[in-house]
Amino acid sequence: MLKFNPKYFVLTIILFVTEVLIALFVHDNIIRPYFGDVLVVILIYCFIKSFLKLAVLPVAIFVLLFSFTIEFLQYLHIVEKLGLQHSKIARIVIGTSFAWTDIMCYIVGIIVILFSENYSKRKINNR
Repeated sequence: MLKFNPKYFVLTIILFVTEVLIALFVHDNIIRPYFGDVLVVILIYCFIKSFLKLAVLPVAIFVLLFSFTIEFLQYLHIVEKLGLQHSKIARIVIGTSFAWTDIMCYIVGIIVILFSENYSKRKINNR
């Protein structure tokens, strides 16, 4: 179960750098709020798959439920309740505002994962 996968680790690093660049330099109404949320679930998925040899679907479902949980905690204003409202890192990592569009973006990200993994599996099987 515990096995390092360099492919997923490299993807994790690329996605993390992309997310940081989006957070620092993109201040628009499409890429940052939507594309960034799609990428974040892919980032979390790749991070988990970097270290754990698990089937695609259980990891994808876990990441989706984890993302929904974080979004629900935003609805409850968890950052303020934990006294972290002045922590820029906490506000970025946990988030501060609930949005249904974020939920939709997480679902889109998981769909991208499932299609990508299915495509990769078919490509490998056809060799």
